[in-house]
Amino acid sequence: MDLLQLRYFQVVARYEHISRAAEELRVAQPSLSRTIARLEADLGSPLFDRQGRRIRLNQYGAMFLRHVDRALSELDDGRRALRDARDTGLGRVSVASETLLTVTHALGSFRATHPRADVRLFQSTAEEMDRQLRAGEVDFCVASQPLAGAGLESIELAREEVLLAVPCGHWLDGQERVTIPEIADEPFVTTRVGHWQRTLLDRLFASEGLTPVLSCEGDEPGASQDMISAGLGIGLIPAMSRQAGTDTVVPVAWVHLAAPNCHRVLTLVGNPDAYLSEAALKFREFITSRPFMTHRLPDPRRGRRRPLP
Repeated sequence: MDLLQLRYFQVVARYEHISRAAEELRVAQPSLSRTIARLEADLGSPLFDRQGRRIRLNQYGAMFLRHVDRALSELDDGRRALRDARDTGLGRVSVASETLLTVTHALGSFRATHPRADVRLFQSTAEEMDRQLRAGEVDFCVASQPLAGAGLESIELAREEVLLAVPCGHWLDGQERVTIPEIADEPFVTTRVGHWQRTLLDRLFASEGLTPVLSCEGDEPGASQDMISAGLGIGLIPAMSRQAGTDTVVPVAWVHLAAPNCHRVLTLVGNPDAYLSEAALKFREFITSRPFMTHRLPDPRRGRRRPLP
């Protein structure tokens, strides 16, 4: 049994699919299959149930995977600890977020305060963030929806209302408040399944027994306001994310949604068992000890911003 076998097993166990695992590992499928077979022979027990081309992690494989995950995580933490000890700076902190605009201001302020810290940023879906935390690829995630995995710790950073953005001149322009049934036939600009905006949109419509009409599905929430302004549809936009971009406000009109729990909760999520560099520790203290961003809500009647009272 060697380290390469364990890492290959970990990826195959995650996908339960040889070809997908081979693609990620960038190895030939026959070579990967032989590696897994040798590992099973060394252990004296099959780790997967095979049904034709399909494989499923069996009870022995699941048991072994828990130990492999811990062992490889410890080795990766040891590697990071040595690197940080040699480093003349503070080490590295890696952060994932569903949209980069959400964390731009916070990371910029942190870099200004701790210029010796090596900061890495990733854009990921909620599913990807959960995997990245468990694999030790990131130290923290700034999440806009709960991450599914157990054993993770989260700290609330901010809570804000989510508003409905509509093109200027739209029939909703100038209205104070609208219900979901009133906009049931309106085309929506939104994100793909897995992003929090899509999760919120589907939940709000499902609570009324409706399904939203979609005109655009994308991976970058920050582009939604531009598409709404261009007349491609209406959409859900959080006030905080809108202010995280440039000072130029894309002209749209804003309307409150008369729907329960129409808000976003930002949380800092981490793995309590993972090693944290000095930079990561300072980042956690920095981001949780002060307001995450300036809290402002747009005037729902116009495309201008106003401070909260």
